Amino acid sequence: MNTKNTREILEIVQQIFSTKIPFNNLLGLKLETLDIDNAKITFEMRDELVGNFIHGILHGGVISATLDVMGGFTAFLGILRKMEDRSYEEKIERFSRLGTIDLRIDYLRPGKGKLFIATGSVLRTGNKVAVTRMELHNDENKLIALGTGTYLVG
Repeated sequence: MNTKNTREILEIVQQIFSTKIPFNNLLGLKLETLDIDNAKITFEMRDELVGNFIHGILHGGVISATLDVMGGFTAFLGILRKMEDRSYEEKIERFSRLGTIDLRIDYLRPGKGKLFIATGSVLRTGNKVAVTRMELHNDENKLIALGTGTYLVG
């Protein structure tokens, strides 16, 4: 694999995540890890993210949005691995076409915590579609929600 090429693409994607997508900043999402094998997103609980004001529980829409972002990253990493012999330009073009087709979220526990961590894995990467599985844990490592996402990658 052309590691310089891949490293450059991952740096561009990280910059796009941090500076070009205002919604990520609104949610307070931080891209903690991004390499060819995995990504990790974290965010801290804030008053603006509360869905149940009586119990101070994270809003389900925040959970869903975070897992969707994680699924998109995971799908992209899958396509990067699949396209290891392709040019830099082809990989960037593929990233620009990435989009959510379907997203399913299972809310397993109330969103209690001070910090939340999203991770994901690829279930299948095809030429046009990737399927991913994502998890959201709190700072006590309790599984809050999991998702399955289908993403356009071609």
